[in-house]
Amino acid sequence: MKFLDQAKIYVRSGNGGAGSAGFRREKFIEFGGPDGGDGGKGGDVILECVDGLNTLIDYRYSQHFKAETGHHGMGSQRTGGAGKDVVLRLPRGTQVFAEDNETLLVDLTKIGQRIVLAKGGDGGYGNLHYKSSTNRAPRRADKGWPGEERWVWLRLKLIADIGLVGLPNAGKSTFLSATSNARPKIADYPFTTLHPGLGVVKAGDREFVMADIPGLIEGAHEGAGLGTRFLGHVERCRALLHLVDGTQDDVVGAYRTVRGELKAYGGNLARKKELLALNKIDAMTAEEIEAKRALLAKASRKSVYVISGVSGQGVQPLLHELLKLVEKQRDSTREAA
Repeated sequence: MKFLDQAKIYVRSGNGGAGSAGFRREKFIEFGGPDGGDGGKGGDVILECVDGLNTLIDYRYSQHFKAETGHHGMGSQRTGGAGKDVVLRLPRGTQVFAEDNETLLVDLTKIGQRIVLAKGGDGGYGNLHYKSSTNRAPRRADKGWPGEERWVWLRLKLIADIGLVGLPNAGKSTFLSATSNARPKIADYPFTTLHPGLGVVKAGDREFVMADIPGLIEGAHEGAGLGTRFLGHVERCRALLHLVDGTQDDVVGAYRTVRGELKAYGGNLARKKELLALNKIDAMTAEEIEAKRALLAKASRKSVYVISGVSGQGVQPLLHELLKLVEKQRDSTREAA
């Protein structure tokens, strides 16, 4: 399935049904009187957060969604039926913005969450509603109230436990492929990953979700490379795994470039818990590994894991550390709630 994380759609709720101006006309009832029923309510446009989706591709080719108009009222005091609702199924992490693409309307973060985006119009009153002691035969019946319509932007920010960050060709896709059933594109040139990928990683008998975020370059927070669009996906991750390509000359520069972009983007990205790993050690000598590990540790003031996504060296201990970090973040989230 193709990945799409932004779409613009048009939604319109249903108009209310018109009321009826009816009168009783039974043969043996001397005084008939009004019996027109009310119109039915128009259908709503509802957003539903569902499990099993991680893309907005369904809204790439179908962009107009209109709920049904309420049914008209009828004689014999019959109220019109309500119009059918339109339910838009969206993945967890979807944000809905107004047409200006800046005003946040809805943030879908929980499975099963349902939000009415556009409320259907109320039905009009039939003439039975206006019957009174002084107005025995009203001929007034109202039209239904109009529904709501608007253009909105859907923007998906993937919710994952761990976000994989690093420069292009840092080995993120290889690492995700080696630790989960995800099969991202892997090649020996930059920007092979053009959209985020999700994978369920198993560490012992526990699991967590990892997202492969496309490679960042200097100036990404200003739109360079793949731009800020994918930095947004990092916002929803509980913690980060920062991979640095050990085969490049300046590992410290690579580390600082990515950290600089996370800090410049804002959104507390730079404050997220992070584990740092020196990748591709299968292509390095023991002396190179130790020297570059020491340089990274000094620059980051963190413990540096040495791994190889290709050979699997050092991967399992790192996964268990990631799991501990994820569970700690989950516990803190529950306490805050």
